[in-house]
Amino acid sequence: MIDNKISIKGDSVVVIQRGAMGHRATWTGLTYTKAREVGKAEEAEIFIREAISETGMVQGAEIKSKCQEPENVSYFAETFLTPNVVKTFELEFKTKTKDRVDVEFHHCPLLKAWQDLGFDDATCEKLCDMAMDGDRSIAKTMGFGFHLGDTIAKGCKTLGILGVVAGKAELCHWIFGWYVRL
Repeated sequence: MIDNKISIKGDSVVVIQRGAMGHRATWTGLTYTKAREVGKAEEAEIFIREAISETGMVQGAEIKSKCQEPENVSYFAETFLTPNVVKTFELEFKTKTKDRVDVEFHHCPLLKAWQDLGFDDATCEKLCDMAMDGDRSIAKTMGFGFHLGDTIAKGCKTLGILGVVAGKAELCHWIFGWYVRL
């Protein structure tokens, strides 16, 4: 069972931001489910992923241009994960260094939109993975590694990352991680 509760309430900017993200998620979710209804789920998934990935590349280039030190993951986090984003996703930084940022995401407004549409857990999980292609592309554009592991949509308490840092023979379990390619 998916647990995607909201604990930050009453912040007008957060409410607006969650609403905008939920509206975007609604478009994506309904596009995918309507395609699935007519036997075109695989085709829809391909073009949705391509569009989301391209969006991530555009956003990644914009973020990179705004970073004081684009090779520094901490500066990236400060540029990408603004105070409003932190509140919107109910983020908690666990580690924040120039080489690594670990964050717990306690809420996802995209997932909430899919839940509100009555989508089953498997559909929510699929849409979540598609949406994360944007984050994967942002990381790639920045020159960082990124691999998605557990998610709230899979029924986990927080969004999780399972990553391997290039150049090191260690496997790390990250709650949410961005790491620099060495």
